[in-house]
Amino acid sequence: MQYPARLLLIAALALLQPGAWASATDTAAAAATHDEEARAYFSDLPLLTQDGEEVRFYTDVLKDKVVLINFIFTNCGGACPIMTQVLTNVMDLLGEELGQKIHFISISIDPERDDPPAMKAFATKQDADHPGWLWLTGEKQNVDLIVKKLGQYTEDVETHSTLFLAGNVRTKHWTKITPRMRPLGIAEKLRTLAEGN
Repeated sequence: MQYPARLLLIAALALLQPGAWASATDTAAAAATHDEEARAYFSDLPLLTQDGEEVRFYTDVLKDKVVLINFIFTNCGGACPIMTQVLTNVMDLLGEELGQKIHFISISIDPERDDPPAMKAFATKQDADHPGWLWLTGEKQNVDLIVKKLGQYTEDVETHSTLFLAGNVRTKHWTKITPRMRPLGIAEKLRTLAEGN
């Protein structure tokens, strides 16, 4: 007895579907677990942008992004303006990739003095208030916890780290970058991270 080809195709698809569904379910579950773990690690505490907008650190700032994070304080007369200038040079090299594939995050380590207007003024003075670049501050306990989670906390703001942290949050690939690296080299490292998406 012969079966029409259409019936054989339907039977084959019926056999394949459960495995396909299980695979999709497993993938979704793994993604959800990764998301929960990352949110728990980095925290989802509220911070404020340079425009006074409240954002959740993991959900709004990090989730599924390629980021470069640095740590500044607006009264800094030495390293902070220099680091920011390095990043503005990298921003120029990235062009439209900044804000689309790659995001910059500058976090104040002196949140008691660095309110959103102070962050905005600093960013504007450095020609660094651009889409794709968040300047974050907020309640001291929230900022301190986040900076500790990122491994960059110090009691004395004058001795803060000048390293940049770059990461593909989705793939969990992180690296440290020295601001002494040439802007072109930094841009290429960020592009390599973005290729993992």
